[in-house]
Amino acid sequence: MRPSLITVILILFVSLACAQQGTEVTGYSDTPILPGQKWRVHDKDRPKPRMVTPGATIGAPPSDAIVLFDGKDTSKWQTPGKPLKWVADKGTLYAPANGAGTIETIEKFGDIQLHIEFATPTEIQGYGQNRGNSGVLLMSRYEIQVLDSWDNPTYADGQAGAIYGQWPPLVNAAKKPGEWQTYDIFFEAPKFEGDKLVKPGYATVVHNGILVQHHKEIIGRMAHKVVGTYAPHGPEEPLALQDHNTRTRFRNIWVRRITPYDQGQ
Repeated sequence: MRPSLITVILILFVSLACAQQGTEVTGYSDTPILPGQKWRVHDKDRPKPRMVTPGATIGAPPSDAIVLFDGKDTSKWQTPGKPLKWVADKGTLYAPANGAGTIETIEKFGDIQLHIEFATPTEIQGYGQNRGNSGVLLMSRYEIQVLDSWDNPTYADGQAGAIYGQWPPLVNAAKKPGEWQTYDIFFEAPKFEGDKLVKPGYATVVHNGILVQHHKEIIGRMAHKVVGTYAPHGPEEPLALQDHNTRTRFRNIWVRRITPYDQGQ
């Protein structure tokens, strides 16, 4: 039986659609060059991004993450020149008593994505800067403030989500004392040429799923009551957690190095 004219038309239509779809998937070689790049729009030869497997649950580390604390292992941390006094207990990491000191990672980092979860003490003690105070110190210098900011007035550039002493958070996204909270921090490290700063650092911070710092320029090192300044340091430095004499707990800490997906972009 010979196919009808309608059948032939349908076959041609489907074949054409498939051919067009295949062309769109593989890309083009006759489109305009993108401004400031060497690639064409939808360039068929442009390298494809590498595969990264997301975590199985929300907040879990992806396949290319470096896990800094998994609830048990403290081997990624140190207190330089002293024994490590921070404690891993019931899946959390904390400074057990006054004088435990700030801890820092053994490994050093530059541009990063950092995930960290924290809980300030359930029992409220003190007020202002004395309630649940700690800090995430990027490159051991640039502080994203950790504080119990639930119904706890303090200066704006010192509350939870602040780039300490520089930029208040866009909003107060704090949860109640004792509840687990999340920071997702995206950090661009400053760049130096010798003693000269050629590019400042930048931070984007998401607190409990809410954007609180949007690519803010970091003014300088963390400082109290004065304007922080820059001092030259390496392209990679340790991350640190501050001991501020309150038992704020941490868990599920992981980091990813931010690198271009290809060197030609």
